[in-house]
Amino acid sequence: MKGHILLIADGRSPTALSWIANVQALGYQVSLISTFPCSPPEGVAHFYLLPVALSRLSRGARDSGQQTAASAAAKPGRGLMRRVMPHLQSLRYVIGPLTLPRFAWTYKKILRELKPGLVHALRIPFEGMLGSYTPRGIPFLAATWGNDLTLHASGSPLMRTFTKRCLVRADGFSADTRRDVRLAFEWGLSAEAPTLVVPGSGGLDLAAISSTPGFDSAVFGLPNTGEWVVNPRGLRPGSVHQEVFFAAIPEILAAHPQAQFICPGLAGVEQAERWAAQHDLQGQVHLLPKLSQPQLWALYKRSQLYVSPSSHDGTPNSLLEAMACGCFPVVGDIESLREWIRQGVNGLLVNPTSPQDLAGGICQALDAVDLRQRAASYNLSLIEDRAAQGATLPKIDAFYQQFIV
Repeated sequence: MKGHILLIADGRSPTALSWIANVQALGYQVSLISTFPCSPPEGVAHFYLLPVALSRLSRGARDSGQQTAASAAAKPGRGLMRRVMPHLQSLRYVIGPLTLPRFAWTYKKILRELKPGLVHALRIPFEGMLGSYTPRGIPFLAATWGNDLTLHASGSPLMRTFTKRCLVRADGFSADTRRDVRLAFEWGLSAEAPTLVVPGSGGLDLAAISSTPGFDSAVFGLPNTGEWVVNPRGLRPGSVHQEVFFAAIPEILAAHPQAQFICPGLAGVEQAERWAAQHDLQGQVHLLPKLSQPQLWALYKRSQLYVSPSSHDGTPNSLLEAMACGCFPVVGDIESLREWIRQGVNGLLVNPTSPQDLAGGICQALDAVDLRQRAASYNLSLIEDRAAQGATLPKIDAFYQQFIV
């Protein structure tokens, strides 16, 4: 083994699980502190649960989002949690940082027992905030995903304080965008700290993606005709504007009446059902349950467009996977996504808060068959160069070797 790395992450997250597997593939021993209840991931040497920042409530709320209305009615507690969910993020901004000192003693006890070569927290709220209690002498690396610095860091005065505390303590920093490296220095990361920019998953397994069998539309009762537009971003209030996506669909259908809109992760989510009903979209909007990674890859291969109307984001792994599968991206025109998308070359950038702009971008992409074909080749080469495991794993290894003790 090259060394022992202790990761602090949400152990349920496919992105975190992919990072763990990639680090293990490099020959490191990996232990995990999960901030959410989950089963120990395969192959981890040691596993601990520290449910900081009301994470048990968040887990319950997310689980309840997958319930049908009937099952929610049968389980009033879960129905209550679903009603609380829109306000839970604001509550975590205020209360979440206050829970950290209570877990800091247990965290330091784990460090004394394990004596890891380094600690790597895979996002700032609230894993990196917990990791900021790492004693000097043990290298501590912080990381950002998605909205850590553009949205969550300013969620409350305590969020600002603990975000700064995390980055001031960090000996190194990894991110999925160059934007976040710049912002991390502004938030207090030492100018001498080594940095790394790679996808949050650690890198895509293109061989696995390529070998995925075709999508079985019959399993989900989907019509195997028309143009498929996939939006896999789920419900992310404040960052992904799904209300805009649903509001854009009638205008798209006026020009492309056979289009089908497929939304993994929104089955049973009452807010999504209300949007579909509000715009009378039930016949052509398909709210699917959470899909496995192979199912998502197969869906991207079958679909013409990938849509993500986000105003706060890092580099979504779903975007990279869709690009690797030849699915044309229509995404929010924000700094992080401009690191991957060249307007009108390999995707389209739109105003994520405007239904008219989003509808126009989707219609333009559906009309531009030649553009989509050229973009598919361009995007696969881009992924091979910047996001595939062959490109990313050597960078991760070199990054860790600067710190491992």
